[in-house]
Amino acid sequence: MSEPQRTTGGSGPAGQAHTGMPLARGRRETPDERADRNFVELLQELRVTQTGVQLLTGFLLTLPFQPRFADLDDVQVGIYLTLVVLAATTTMLVVAPVSLHRFLFQRRLKSELVRTGHRLAMAGLICLGLVVVGTVLLVFDVVLDRGVAVAVAGGVFALVAVAWIVLPLLYRRTGSTNRDGEEDEQAEEDEGEDGARAAGVT
Repeated sequence: MSEPQRTTGGSGPAGQAHTGMPLARGRRETPDERADRNFVELLQELRVTQTGVQLLTGFLLTLPFQPRFADLDDVQVGIYLTLVVLAATTTMLVVAPVSLHRFLFQRRLKSELVRTGHRLAMAGLICLGLVVVGTVLLVFDVVLDRGVAVAVAGGVFALVAVAWIVLPLLYRRTGSTNRDGEEDEQAEEDEGEDGARAAGVT
């Protein structure tokens, strides 16, 4: 009597559901289900990002109507206008995945939508980081002096770089190493089971 096939994650027949569709590694889900889950997670992340973008953009757009705005020097005005452009660009980037979803609705392009949305979100985060740093630079330059502003903005830039870039890359590298080790262990276990099964047959 033949042994039934396993339906756990992996490649080949063992990594397929009873429907015959391949399952994503580590989860019992089809590629379409994985794309749906990834898109929902992307939208949740964009909601958090949009809150920060809205606050900073609203702050920047109200500055020209403040009495002290006329006292800004040419450098400060240049920084301000650059920040407005960056804030508008950030808004466009974090909203773009929603527009893509509307235009591609029911076109069976969810995987492409997730990949493109990921790239747009990454670009939006980069612009948002620049807006945060630039806003700190402008505020400290107006309130204190340019030397202090540059020093504080540099510190904020370093913090953003570590929290938003270095740590994720570090965890991704560590996760890849651990996953490779787990796959090697699983492969060795499978080989041991196959060998024991072959010995039992003989």
